[in-house]
Amino acid sequence: MPNYTVARELDASGMRCPMPVLEMKKAITQIKVGEVVKVIATDVGTKKDFPAWAERTGNEILEMKEESNRIIWFIKRLK
Repeated sequence: MPNYTVARELDASGMRCPMPVLEMKKAITQIKVGEVVKVIATDVGTKKDFPAWAERTGNEILEMKEESNRIIWFIKRLK
């Protein structure tokens, strides 16, 4: 069981690239540094886009898990 608290949740189900990453970027600016955003996505493109974004911006992917046709991300704001 993860030991972090989700400060904000974003349901990006049904959104196609580039919308999930754009919405996630918006959501992460609405939380404090050190907090976590949970993103639910259905676009497999997020598997490449989210890690690339995190590396580029210095934020951290804590976890990615797949449940049926959904991809669930936990992303920590570091900057």
